[in-house]
Amino acid sequence: MIKRHSDVVLEINAHDPDTIENDLNTAVEIARTHAMQERRHGILVTQHGYTSYTVAVSRDVPFGQTHERREQPANSQTETGPGR
Repeated sequence: MIKRHSDVVLEINAHDPDTIENDLNTAVEIARTHAMQERRHGILVTQHGYTSYTVAVSRDVPFGQTHERREQPANSQTETGPGR
């Protein structure tokens, strides 16, 4: 399922790989269309979990490029230090 937050941020939530792939491709095309109109920003695809993604037009990505990143869950970081 694609949930549109605005013209530049789309949220994807799905549980089977085929739906995830299809929804991501659709969302990237929607974002690309918007990015092409302004010709200033690129597209950022962020994986938040196995079934949750966002696709956004981002000023942090150069125009004409698509970057991917995986967000680290808050509880996956382990504390390290003396005696640990």
